[in-house]
Amino acid sequence: MAEKLLEIRDLHAGVEGKEILKGLNLLVNKGEVHVILGPNGSGKSTLMNVIMGHPKYTVTSEEMQFAGEDMKELKTFERARRGLFLSFQTPEEIPGITVENMIRTARQTITGQKVKILPFRKELKATMQELKMKPEYAQRYMNVGFSGGEKKRNEILQLLMLQPKLALLDETDSGLDVDAVQIVSEGVARFHNEENSCLIITHNTRILEKLKVDRVHVLMDGRIVEEGGAELIDEINRRGFTHILDAQNAAK
Repeated sequence: MAEKLLEIRDLHAGVEGKEILKGLNLLVNKGEVHVILGPNGSGKSTLMNVIMGHPKYTVTSEEMQFAGEDMKELKTFERARRGLFLSFQTPEEIPGITVENMIRTARQTITGQKVKILPFRKELKATMQELKMKPEYAQRYMNVGFSGGEKKRNEILQLLMLQPKLALLDETDSGLDVDAVQIVSEGVARFHNEENSCLIITHNTRILEKLKVDRVHVLMDGRIVEEGGAELIDEINRRGFTHILDAQNAAK
C-alpha cells in the first residue's frame, strides 16, 4: 500500500480578503511525481505558498498533513525542517550570506548535526559541476548578480544538497533557454527517488522529460477540476485548457 506523504482536504485560502483556493483536495504519496497545470491566476503558486505556510496567506479551512503530522500550527521554518522545500518562481537575492554558508547552515538546521566543512565543500563542488555552475559562485552572495538561469540552477543545487522529502517546484523552468531547462530537468531527476516526492508547476513540460509523472492535476479558479495520468499533459499541450473550461461551464 502506498505511503501518504502530503494529504490536503477542503483547503480554502486567500489573501487580503480574497479567496483564491476554494475547497482543494490533493494526495501525494511517497515516491511520486505530481504535476499541477492551469491557466495564469488559477491559484497554483498560492497552493505552493500555503503548503509552505507563507504568513501572507489566510487559511480559513483545511486538513493538511505531511508525513502523518498535522501541519496547521507549523510555521514555515518548522515545515522546512520536516522535509518541505520550495523552489521559487523568482528566487530572492540575499546580500551578506554566501551560497555555501546558506546551504551549510540549512543542512545543519535540518539534520541537527554539525556539518564538517571539507567533506561538505567537496560535495558542493561536485554537485555544482553536475549543474554546470562555476565553483566560485559558492562564495558569492546568494543570487546577488546571478542571471535568471543561474538563480534557477542555484535552486536545484539547494534541492540536491538538502535532500528534502517533498520538493515543491514553482515554475523552476520559467525563463530558461533549452540548455538550461535540460540541466534543471536532469537535476530534478537526480534528486527524485522512491523515498521522496515532487510537486511541480510548469508551463514548459520539457522539465518533465527525465521524470516518470504519476499524476496530473488541472487547477482552475482555485479548484482541481480534472485529474489523470501523464497522458493528460499531452492532451493539454494539444488542446489547451479551453475544452476543460467549456466542460466546466456546461456542467453549471
